[in-house]
Amino acid sequence: MQAVRHVVCALSGGVDSAVAALLLRRRGYQVTGVFMKNWDSLDERGVCTADKDCEDAYRVCQILDIPFHQVSYIKEYWNDVFSDFLNEYEKGRTPNPDIVCNKHIKFSCFFHYAVDNLGADAIATGHYARTSLEDEEVFQQKHIKRPEGLFRNRFEVRNAVKLLQAADSFKDQTFFLSQVSQDALRRTIFPLGGLTKEFVKKIAAENRLHHVLQKKESMGMCFIGKRNFEHFLLQYLQPRPGHFISIEDNKVLGTHKGWFLYTLGQRANIGGLREPWYVVEKDGVKGNVFVAPRRDHPALYRDLLRTSRVHWITEEPPAALVRDKMMECHFRFRHQMALVCCVLQGGRVPGQREDPAAGAVRLHTPEGPAQRWGGHREPQ
Repeated sequence: MQAVRHVVCALSGGVDSAVAALLLRRRGYQVTGVFMKNWDSLDERGVCTADKDCEDAYRVCQILDIPFHQVSYIKEYWNDVFSDFLNEYEKGRTPNPDIVCNKHIKFSCFFHYAVDNLGADAIATGHYARTSLEDEEVFQQKHIKRPEGLFRNRFEVRNAVKLLQAADSFKDQTFFLSQVSQDALRRTIFPLGGLTKEFVKKIAAENRLHHVLQKKESMGMCFIGKRNFEHFLLQYLQPRPGHFISIEDNKVLGTHKGWFLYTLGQRANIGGLREPWYVVEKDGVKGNVFVAPRRDHPALYRDLLRTSRVHWITEEPPAALVRDKMMECHFRFRHQMALVCCVLQGGRVPGQREDPAAGAVRLHTPEGPAQRWGGHREPQ
């Protein structure tokens, strides 16, 4: 007789992870719930939301009659996620801490805790996503030591697991899972991948999970919550006052507290002006932010951009990119943005050898108009 499979489910105190744990129980697995505390602070109303979320997660485990554990990754979150977040902003870029958090915390720290400390056969989360593996295939996965170097032996037989979009295209969260490692993904189950959000709420309502069903959707940065972003960031970074300057006539329109606070494409709330202006460029040396009127201003559109090293979930670049140095694919730079047809082109980083997996990577639309760059700050 086959032993009962043990799945450790990350519980956030919200409805999605609660229903994920419930569905795993229904499948007959031995389920353990784990709540992660990763940020030790009060919100802007003086409330420690992590404590309330932990209580809600514990109550889910009581209702489902499954073991409950709490772990703290406050130090790891600060070192691997929040410090990177601040460093990126200081450089004038707009990072996405949710992507980095999934990579380093949920699918690394939590994954290893579940497997090494709790003896999990697999982990699960409440993300709206799917993989190319069925549950039983997930349980058959074992850790495989990687050969060193950029490319594995081409004769090595190992079918990589693919990350697939969720059935609910509006709730699909694969954007936030784009940096997850192959090892973790091979042993992950996403119980909500084939469901819609409305159906998940219906399941919660029918199974005594009203306390999480009534909670508002989580917003803002992963584990930190929704805040006055400018005020929050200036608690950690020094203000660098500068001017808003019109891209059309170089006229000074107003002042700001730091050029790094603004994302290309976002609306710039300039005091004294009724009409909306949008960020086009930033000058980190002089501290000026260049803005344009109207959402459809030509300066807000781009058909070419560069990235740093590409993370391949399958661990190596596709054969077409290696062979041709370019590849047609789809692209999005923010959650819920429609996928855009583009061409990915490998390149070279100055001072480094050519690397088709990384380097100067170009994306551009082969046909049609250029895409509007930015538009809002992630996460929202």
